[in-house]
Parts: sequence; C-alpha cells; structure tokens
Amino acid sequence: MTPSPSTTSAKSTKGIFAASFVGTSIEWYDYYIFGTAAALIFGDLFFPGFSPVAGTLAAFATFAVGFIARPLGAAVIGHYGDRIGRKSMLVLTLMLTGGSTFLIGVLPTYAAIGVGAPLLLVALRLIQGFGVGGEWGGAILIATEHASPRRRALYGSFAQFGLPIGVLTSNLAFLLVSSLGDDAFRSYGWRIPFLVSALMVVVGFLVRSRLQEAPEFEKVKKERSVSKVPVAELFRRQPRTLVLASLASIAPPAVGYTVIVYMLTYGTQQVGFERTTLLTLILLSTVVWVIAIAVSALASDRFGSKRVYTIGTLTAALWPIPMFAMVNTKSVGMALVAFMVAAIVQGIMAGAQGGLFTDIFDVKVRYSGISIAYQMGGVIGGAVTPIALTALFDAYNSSTVIACYVSALSAVSLVAILGLRGGSAPSSGGESETSATSVPSGTTA
Repeated sequence: MTPSPSTTSAKSTKGIFAASFVGTSIEWYDYYIFGTAAALIFGDLFFPGFSPVAGTLAAFATFAVGFIARPLGAAVIGHYGDRIGRKSMLVLTLMLTGGSTFLIGVLPTYAAIGVGAPLLLVALRLIQGFGVGGEWGGAILIATEHASPRRRALYGSFAQFGLPIGVLTSNLAFLLVSSLGDDAFRSYGWRIPFLVSALMVVVGFLVRSRLQEAPEFEKVKKERSVSKVPVAELFRRQPRTLVLASLASIAPPAVGYTVIVYMLTYGTQQVGFERTTLLTLILLSTVVWVIAIAVSALASDRFGSKRVYTIGTLTAALWPIPMFAMVNTKSVGMALVAFMVAAIVQGIMAGAQGGLFTDIFDVKVRYSGISIAYQMGGVIGGAVTPIALTALFDAYNSSTVIACYVSALSAVSLVAILGLRGGSAPSSGGESETSATSVPSGTTA
C-alpha cells in the first residue's frame, strides 16, 4: 500500500532533520574540541618553550589556522555542491573533519618528536577547517531546499542546532576527562575526546548516505541550468550580497568564540575560576542556546529572518561589556547568567541565519554563496577574536577593552544586515510557494 502524503512528508522531515542535525553536531564537536584543547592544554604540549602568554597565543594561532582553510573549503566544496549536489559534499565534509580529528588524537607531542608535532598539528587543523568550510552550507541547504519559503528558517535551524550540541558534547567530553586528574589529563586524557570522534563519524555517515538530494537543486539539474563555474558567477552576479552577508556573519562567532574558547583562558588565568567550573557553566548555557534557536526560527518564519537577525546583532553589540563585568565578580551564579544571555544572543542569530542566507542567494550559486559568506565571517569573528582578546588584555589589562572589541565586531554585522535585501516574512495570504531559482532582489546584473 502506498503511504499517504502526510506520512511520507513526516518521514522525509525526520530524515532531513537527522542528516542536518546529527552530521552538523558531529562536525562541530570535532571543531570545538580543538578550541577547548587549545585553551586548556595545547600550549603546554606543543609549544613548551614559550612563556604562558606566548604559548596560549601560539595555541590559539593554531586554532585560527583552521579558519584560514574554511573559506577555501567553502569555495571548493561549494563549487562542487552547486555542480554535483548537496548530498555527496556532506558525506565528504564528514570524512575530512572526522578523519583529521581522530588523527589529532594519536598525534605525538613536542616532547616526543620535537618541532614536527606542532607542524603536524597545523596540517591536520587545516584539513579539519577545509572540511568544516563546506559543511555548514550543505547542511543548511539540504534542509531549507526541502522546505517551503514559509518554513525555511525552521528547517534551517535543524543544522543550527548542531552548533550548541557540538559545544555541549565537546565541553562534556573535556569535563569528563578533566576528572581524571591533571597528570592523567596531560598524559592521555586530552586524547580521548578526539578518538571518540571516529565512532560518531560512522553514525553520521550512515544517516547522510540515506539522504535524498535537495529538490530545488534537482530542478536546476533537470533544467540543465547548473552553473559551470559557480564561484565566478557568484562574484559576477551577487558581489554586494556576498560582501554584506560575509560582514553580517561576523557577530555570531565573535560572541560564541569569546565565550567557548577565550573565556576558558580568561576565566581561569585572570578571574580565578576552576577549569571544570567554567566547562560546566558553558555546558549548561547550551541548553538555553538550543531553545533560543528554536524560538528564533519560528519568529523568523513569522516576522522575517532579516528582522530577527537584526535584533540578534543589536543584542550582540550590547551584551559583551555587562557579560565581562558579571564574570569578573567571580560569582558562579553571575557567570552562569552571563553565559546564558550570551547563548540567547547567539541563538537569536543562529535561528534566523539559515533561512535568511537561503533567501538572498540564487539557487545556482547558493552553496558557494552561503558557505563563503559564513566562513569569511568566521575568519574575522572567530579566528582572530581569541588571539586579539589575549593580546589586548596583555597590553591593557582591562576587560572593558576586550569587551568593546567584541561589541565593535557585532556592530559591523548590524550595519551590514541593515543593507541586505531579502529575508522578509512570506505573505500569510495565499502566496504561491514557488522555488527560489530566480535571482533574489539583492542580485546585481
């Protein structure tokens, strides 16, 4: 008996959710455990001849290398995602990220092989970043291109849930291995979160290999209108949209990496929190982050993703100064509130971003467009931020200065989002849900 349309639709939605959410959670887990390890242990293990500040900067620089590879991965994987399909690229990104993460877990330290250790660490970080560069765009599109325009933000949030879950699982992993004690943690404990990645990748592969291709891309293939060089066409037809979307993408990683990466160093070395305390507080805040994404996505589909994202960037510009002031009290309760509000700020932007970026780019160059924009924002907001904050605090010994830096980055995103066209709420009255294969209003001829 043929299943009813409603049953088929429900099953399809579950598969899309699993492919977007499970895969993205695994890849962001892989990515974030590197950031956590960079803040907690990599300086001592791979850069032992440096001073504490210089060692931390070197570890964060290695962390930043992954961001350098992300735009390249976005361009290359986005190119083939726009030409071959979303599904195959999602399987590739999973293998690249998971494989490099596992190898970091078996990597010899500086004490064992000398300078070769940090060089290999950098090489694996580059591969990891290259894979992540094409992950987000594909995970967003495999969901949003299955959805009607009136449900795009909600479907786009499937992939966005992977970010807080990746943070939660990575911090939980390090919280558990930290309980082994300092000697065991330094000796072998830090490797366990990296090695566990191999099992998670197997699960992700099984989920994604069963996925169907996105209908909107399938339509482009059937019409034989696939772009020969998507990135070139993107720069030719939508340069303004690409630049503004890239700048609008700065705020989420600026706030996020300030909390989940830099705060681990600042909170332990400058304020005096225990490592396990901060990991626990960040872990608890991710629950609020997930809820905020869901609420933001629903609001975006009702009121417009651009409007909701604008609210998110505004709060991102306002919150850093009070956040650092609350952490500086050394009160666990105040720090928890500070991190939870930061999680709400991130959730507002994350819930709106998938639907917004799908709306503003033409489907023929969409994988390239949203991937490059997202990753360029990540370089400025994510890669540079922990390094800049460490250097600024060392120079000025003031949390106000570093908070103002994060606020300024978020203000750039606020101005950029105001200049973007598209992302308005779909009409509630009988609007035909046509495919977004036409060029959006932000396109230049």
